[in-house]
Amino acid sequence: MGQDVVELWHKDTDLKGAQFIVLPGGFSYGDYLRSGAIAKFSPIMESVIAHANNGGYVMGICNGFQILTESGLLEGALLHNDSQKFICKNVFLKPMSKSAAPTQELDANKTYQIPIAHGEGRYYADEATLASLQANDQILFAYCDAEGHIAQESNPNGSLLHIAGITNKNKNVFGMMPHPERAADKHLNNIDGLHIFESILAHCS
Repeated sequence: MGQDVVELWHKDTDLKGAQFIVLPGGFSYGDYLRSGAIAKFSPIMESVIAHANNGGYVMGICNGFQILTESGLLEGALLHNDSQKFICKNVFLKPMSKSAAPTQELDANKTYQIPIAHGEGRYYADEATLASLQANDQILFAYCDAEGHIAQESNPNGSLLHIAGITNKNKNVFGMMPHPERAADKHLNNIDGLHIFESILAHCS
């Protein structure tokens, strides 16, 4: 996508001038204890948190989302799927937020097919937090069916309000459980995820 990219090692502290930090999916520290609970203590996270608190952009995908909630950069928590099983499949997402960078350029009347691969993806927060997320337009995506209907049958993990991703109140920290990077190339027969990154570039550059 024509962007300069640098790799950041979790034991370092230098962000190397990066303006948009991505915490990728994976199983940090084997997902022992709670997913992301140990990774939040990695040295790089002190710099990531400072970057976010200064208005810098941060995005966590899957395990990265879990790390952001454990670090306090995003509200709520990711719990074990209600099936108690690891789930790896394509799901459909409905863009919800009209003001956050990842969704601003997306068609609210269209669904986006993005893969998930997680055992702890059930979004949970107390009622006050959920109400605040809704009031502040902080819900990025909701799980839905191919036609865009939001129902329990299309919720793969039991997330409250069918939440698949959220942003913070300042709209500079983003987290989502589905993997848009796995659906961002024509050779993968799916470019739905590419549209999310295009929206980010349009509003975060």
